Amino acid sequence: MSFGRRKFLISGGATTLALSLATLSSQRKAAARGRWGALIEDPDGILDLPEGFSYSILETEGDPMDDGYVVPERPDGMACFEGPDDTIILMRNHENGISGGPYTGDQTPPPEAYDPGGEGGVTRVVMDANTFERISSNLVLVGSIRNCAGGPSPWGWLSCEETVEINEGIRHGYTFVCPIDAETVQAPQIVEGYGRYNHEAVAIDPSNNYAYLTEDRADSALYRFVPDAMAEPFVGTLQALKVVGQDEFQTSGMSVGDVLDIEWVDIDEPDPDEDTVRDEAHGKGAAYIVRGEGIWFFEGQVYIASTSGGPIFGGQIFRLIDGDSPTLELVVQSEDFNVLDGPDNITVAPWGELFIAEDGDGEQYIRWVTEQGEVCDFARNALSDSEFAGVCFSPDGRALFVNIQEQGLTLVVTGPFGEGGSGEEDTGDETADGGMTEDEGTSGDESGTDGGDGSEDEIGDDTTGDGTGDAGADDSSSDEGCGCAADETSNQGMMAAAAVFGAVAVKTALTDESEEPEA
Repeated sequence: MSFGRRKFLISGGATTLALSLATLSSQRKAAARGRWGALIEDPDGILDLPEGFSYSILETEGDPMDDGYVVPERPDGMACFEGPDDTIILMRNHENGISGGPYTGDQTPPPEAYDPGGEGGVTRVVMDANTFERISSNLVLVGSIRNCAGGPSPWGWLSCEETVEINEGIRHGYTFVCPIDAETVQAPQIVEGYGRYNHEAVAIDPSNNYAYLTEDRADSALYRFVPDAMAEPFVGTLQALKVVGQDEFQTSGMSVGDVLDIEWVDIDEPDPDEDTVRDEAHGKGAAYIVRGEGIWFFEGQVYIASTSGGPIFGGQIFRLIDGDSPTLELVVQSEDFNVLDGPDNITVAPWGELFIAEDGDGEQYIRWVTEQGEVCDFARNALSDSEFAGVCFSPDGRALFVNIQEQGLTLVVTGPFGEGGSGEEDTGDETADGGMTEDEGTSGDESGTDGGDGSEDEIGDDTTGDGTGDAGADDSSSDEGCGCAADETSNQGMMAAAAVFGAVAVKTALTDESEEPEA
């Protein structure tokens, strides 16, 4: 059966996929689901969107913030929280190493910096909840390195380092708690229990404070942190996902609709001196994930992106359901780079549809997946071939936020998302430190930190333009369906993933212990 170039070729899995994604909308149906139409070329050359949608530039790298610092380069993972007095708060990572930070002129690292030599960190943008206009912004965390993604939580934004560097005795590779009400830079709050490895993202189940974490390595594992008690959420046990009855299972070989029984194995050394957490995990039979990155929790389910998994190494998306009989299911898989190329950050809209930010080759898109399993284009980066990062929604679902990383742009997109049909319900717990609701989900409940791949701190050219864009009349032909535009075939990550996949297969076949393949 062929679904055409706008759907995944999912032999035998269409019904399962539709049912799986239909559960996303079990409590709220989308008024605007289905077809938004073809993308309209942006006259300013920044962001192509469907007709009826528009964007504005919220901030650009180098812009002055209200605390005397400037917006750092390389914006990455984000989440949006409810704030006081009719405001919303956007927490934003910056994936910098030893340059590109918030300093200008003769500024030096503040005493709160985790590592004076690190220039990664987190910033905070406060907006009017009705107009989405910027009110203020400030630095919250600095001195970390390569803050890639993270996730919302009952304690604020969780920011993850995608590195295991040790800089003059200062260890990196941790997750940091960043309060959303912080109006000044804060002292670092490290969660050592979540482990020290090449973190990508994290998702929290607010019903039990379990954390699910991803790791951006070609031979990564998928982790879960189980607190000893609800009142002490950061004291407990780190574990890795294992397929029942199958040691070192290769998730990249799954087919859409496959559902596997899983269990969890304990990690004895979550904070090692070397990058060995995944080695211990696989030594105990944990499954392999090819570059675990984006993760999002929605209504008791966790959706996880494997950026380079699948038959063409174009990416996979899994659904994890934990509990008494936990399972892992493959619900989306790229078999055509024109349809999906390197899913990275993901989010579930408040009305229940999955949105995906790409980090592939060539043109970059934000895709969305309907309940029927149709993969559609929502936006195209018309400015550069930079990845999209940090895709997330406002708590009421009326605005989507996203970064164009290399140019340092943070954008807000508005339009007929849910036709007023979203944002009414609260599916998570409110925080004690800022009134956060997790209406659009949290990155938690089941394992899932979406790990980066270790890119460098290079920044693209700054953009020019008036900072706003509006999709005009549709002057392009529209296919029957969602209007996704075909792209050039990409093979990003294919060779590396293929090499790792083959190496791991050989390793598994041997009886002696050999060295783990490197990402």
